Amino acid sequence: MSKLYIVATPIGNLADFSPRAAETLKSVDQIGCEDTRTSTVLLQRYEIDKPLFSFHQHNEHHKVKHLMNLLDGGSDIALISDAGMPGISDPGFLAVRAAHQNGHTVCAIPGPDAATTALAASGLPSDRYVYEGFLPPKKGRETRIKAIAESDTTSVIYVSPHKLVRFLKRLSSFTEPDRWICIARELTKKFEEVQRGHISDLLDDWQNRPSVKGEFVVIVSGKTYSE
Repeated sequence: MSKLYIVATPIGNLADFSPRAAETLKSVDQIGCEDTRTSTVLLQRYEIDKPLFSFHQHNEHHKVKHLMNLLDGGSDIALISDAGMPGISDPGFLAVRAAHQNGHTVCAIPGPDAATTALAASGLPSDRYVYEGFLPPKKGRETRIKAIAESDTTSVIYVSPHKLVRFLKRLSSFTEPDRWICIARELTKKFEEVQRGHISDLLDDWQNRPSVKGEFVVIVSGKTYSE
């Protein structure tokens, strides 16, 4: 049967792309991209010239059938997202499930990941953690934030820049002011920033900044953690 490759791509620094990932993309018949314009920059950097098709959150259900037709026809296909591992807060789950259901081989090519990169840099307990990804925009958001505040386990959350201060304010309303958190911004990029401290201090810093820009990962310690 054909193979579906799930290939991790750099979360910022293009030099983080692995030789194995590059060779895999050179070997497949077609590449599904979250955004073909974004992916072209990476592919040109590594001299990868393959037919591309779009595969993103707005067309994933429709494109799964197209993807299965390619695999059923004997083509090996790779899926990549704009950054990180497809299927982890990015499109890919439906395609992987369908590939398994239809008897095709699935192979994940590991690489950069914002969640574990931030966690490793946080200096907070990483033996057990809960990956929250992006919280729901409305329904269920409050419940999730309360659960994070009450958890004894480290939590990893992706937060949009325009929601960062609002998220920290809401979380702080359910936690003690000395709860340890880490805010990682623009990981692997030129303006990378990793801040670690009490939630009250970091909230004060960010709500007094003139602007909040970049891609954020927030690490929240469990409520029983202390130093």
